[in-house]
Amino acid sequence: MNTVYLTATGTSSGAALGMMIMWIVIIAIMMYFMTYRPQKKEQKRMQELLDSLEVGDSVLTTSGFYGVVIDIMDEIVVVEFGSNKNCRIPMKKTAIVEVEKKDGSSTQATDSKTKADSKTEAKTEGTKINGKEVK
Repeated sequence: MNTVYLTATGTSSGAALGMMIMWIVIIAIMMYFMTYRPQKKEQKRMQELLDSLEVGDSVLTTSGFYGVVIDIMDEIVVVEFGSNKNCRIPMKKTAIVEVEKKDGSSTQATDSKTKADSKTEAKTEGTKINGKEVK
């Protein structure tokens, strides 16, 4: 009778180990779909954005400056800031966050910072600071 009891206890611990391994695998799969896959999709979309970049497009950089693309090399882009022709700065393509095409269509990266900036911009549009309207 003792032998039967020990055998039953041994199989239930094996089943518990199997269930624990199954839960670890399920959690690992969930982590993949919640973290790595969206990150890869965002990287792919950002790469498409940078590949579609053309001379004459208006861009927004990570530092918050708006400029116009003057020249494109492999990984470097020359951007002209403002109306001053002497203010041309070479920068990496990865420093570009948003691209507005010559025809007026806008393409941007949808990270939380960009969404927050657009909400703030919408709230401040039409307000006056020191008697001047801010757009």
